[in-house]
Amino acid sequence: MKKIKRGMQPWLYCFPAYVLIGAIVLFPILYTGYISLTNMNLYHWQDYGFVGLDNYVRALGKVDSGFLAALGTTILWTAANMLLDVAVSYVLAVGLNVEGLRGKRVYKTLLIFPWAMPAYVSILVWRVGMFNTEFGLLNKLLVALGGTKTDFLSRNVSAFLSCMVLNLWMSLPYMITMFDGALQSIDRSMYESAELEGANVWQKNWYITIPSLKKIMAPVVVMTTFTTFKQFDIVYLLTMQKGSVSGSTMQTIITYAHQNAFVSNNYGLSSAVSIVIFVIIIAFSAWTNRKTTEA
Repeated sequence: MKKIKRGMQPWLYCFPAYVLIGAIVLFPILYTGYISLTNMNLYHWQDYGFVGLDNYVRALGKVDSGFLAALGTTILWTAANMLLDVAVSYVLAVGLNVEGLRGKRVYKTLLIFPWAMPAYVSILVWRVGMFNTEFGLLNKLLVALGGTKTDFLSRNVSAFLSCMVLNLWMSLPYMITMFDGALQSIDRSMYESAELEGANVWQKNWYITIPSLKKIMAPVVVMTTFTTFKQFDIVYLLTMQKGSVSGSTMQTIITYAHQNAFVSNNYGLSSAVSIVIFVIIIAFSAWTNRKTTEA
């Protein structure tokens, strides 16, 4: 009996945590899955019925549903931002570690500044201060150079690129901090030996710096991919915010789910889309974990 009690003690200690995890994590997922199998909407708030997989068929099986287009945009958005963020962060981090560079601490402090600002404030500053048609800085520069004013957020391509620029600005602090810390740990004697062998800057980067950063680059790329894939605030607040819709029809799967839930009030379809997003993220997480373990 004593052995059984001792064996049960760890489970009893962990029981409150299991209950909390179940209430906070598992229940919302299970309830969302349940709603995805119904026709719950604004007109069927209490008398909704079971519709099976109809919402999933509507989202995944109909080309004109908007989901597949939003998924394609999301994949392009994630890949493009990940490549741009990693490349720019790497170049800036390497530049900040050049020997003899004055004011390193000042530059690093300025690069951390976007991290200190709330996301909404950053987006508002860029929307009003940079992209605004009438008094935005970019349009003032265009007019000063002899060009014409442009509404950067009114067309899908220009809105996509504008969102990418803002996402880069908000992502740089985290990525540069990670790369900078890894660069500090590289043995400087390796570069000195390479210089004695006649290696140039590109060769030192390719054969020393990048291989030394592989262990830190893998989790950074994974985190950036996850963060960018589920990005909502930048796209929504720049192009879709109620009362200031820009004219762009660009949609990611997150904004698509939000529109169906809180604009169209189709909670069944929105829940189905949320479950699909959840499955995609879980599948990608499992794949990256396996690859990391194999490496």
